[in-house]
Amino acid sequence: MKKLILLFLVALSSNSFAQQTEQDAIKQTINTMFNAMRKGDSTMLRATFAKGIAFHSVANKKDGSVALEIENPDDFIKLIGTPHKGVYDERITFTDIKIDGPLASVWAPYKFYLDDKYSHCGVDVFQLMKTTDGWKIIYIVDTRRKDNCPE
Repeated sequence: MKKLILLFLVALSSNSFAQQTEQDAIKQTINTMFNAMRKGDSTMLRATFAKGIAFHSVANKKDGSVALEIENPDDFIKLIGTPHKGVYDERITFTDIKIDGPLASVWAPYKFYLDDKYSHCGVDVFQLMKTTDGWKIIYIVDTRRKDNCPE
């Protein structure tokens, strides 16, 4: 009986270790994306994205309605790689990571700064796919606001 309990505990801990390793790899992909933004490195940025990536924002309109805005990933990559004033510094907190085989979902509140000047906040939701080259971002949707930001 003791051997069975020990075997169960070893199996449980190895599964937890594998899950943590996958979470670390997912975080690394997302952190690389934000490092690329800070550096203005479009090549590094593109390497974190899967082919066919989709970008959306859930936007609050002035009339009080909410709309889904579709954004072009190629325009974003070009914006990051084009010389610009200031550093695009998005600071996130990983609050929830869910993994099912080759699919992962990440919930991450953020604050965005241009250099050290606060701009806005919201939540980023990432969907990632595990490929032969590691975890790649396949979808990003976010919210944006100026107040009621996470601490």
